[in-house]
Formats: sequence, C-alpha cells, structure tokens
Amino acid sequence: MNKQRLIVGITGASGAIYGVTALKALRTLGVETHLIISRSGQITLAHETGVKASEAGALADVVYRIDDIGAAISSGSFRTMGMLIAPCSVRTLAEIASGVTSTLLTRAADVILKERRRLVLMVRETPFHLGHLRAMTQVTEMGAIVMPPLPAFYAKPKTLDDMVGHSVGRALDLFGIGNDLVQRWGEKIGLGSTD
Repeated sequence: MNKQRLIVGITGASGAIYGVTALKALRTLGVETHLIISRSGQITLAHETGVKASEAGALADVVYRIDDIGAAISSGSFRTMGMLIAPCSVRTLAEIASGVTSTLLTRAADVILKERRRLVLMVRETPFHLGHLRAMTQVTEMGAIVMPPLPAFYAKPKTLDDMVGHSVGRALDLFGIGNDLVQRWGEKIGLGSTD
C-alpha cells in the first residue's frame, strides 16, 4: 500500500468534534480517509457541532452508509493502516468486544482486529460501570487501544480546540502519523535537558 489510508468512525457518543477534527487533520496530512457515521452519530454531530453528515463527509475521501455491509472496508483484503473511532460509544465498544457486529462501522472494526491492524477507540462515557470496564479489557485483549479523550493540562490549553486537537493528535500518533496538533513534553514545553 503506497498511500496512507485510515478508516474513521463517528458514533453517537458525545464528542463528535473529535471525529471532525481528525478528518480535517488527516486531510491536511494527505492521509486517505474512509468515513462511516452511525445514525446516532449524525444526530450528535448536528446537535453538538452544527455540522451535517454531508459536510463531515466532504472532509473524507470515501463515505459509506452504515448498512453497506458489502463495502470495501468490510473485507480484510482492503488494506488500511487501521481504524479510529472518534468518539466511540459504549454500544459500539460492546459490539466490538462481543464480535457480534450489526453495522458496517462495527464490522470494519472487527475486520481491523482480525487482520491485526491498529484499532483506536476514543471511548466517551463517564463514569464507567463494571460492564464498560470489562468491555474495554476485552477489546484491549483482542488488540484494540482504548483511548478516552482526556485533556492534557501540561500543554496549558487556551481553548477547547486546543484540548480537542491535542487528544486527536495523540490518537494519530498511535498510527505513526506525524502531526503538529500535540505540544510535546520536553520539546516545546515542560522540563527538558539543557545539556
């Protein structure tokens, strides 16, 4: 695979801005994106950001319907770097953990796991009950990375965009995608060697 290619999922959990920010960053970085937005994700996206699903779709290279089970990304032979689900609802987390998928979004995530590719889940819920924690443990044991979008205050964020960008940048780091969304400890801020 010559071109970097990443699947992005947006679910109905609060935090649709993470998915939009990821799509914008990936476009700027020249990474080919394949987008799936759940039906609940479309509602949350419009409510929280004022962005319509079609506008988010315009940020992606390819957009799939949530029920398009025959899509390219439903097959392991379609090569990608992996998949970022931002935000990831607990329902989506639970489907992935069980391996019983009902939509293209969770099918694509299942394919990523079976092909031993990188799956990053920006899980949005608080507080967690034991069922949530068990599902997180289960997907971690299966090879996924659970990455709730927690703010990094050492970067001294001034705006909500700073906080969102930092979390998205850290998620992209997990795919080896270089970006400047993150203020890195010891490089621009914080304690570092003066030798």
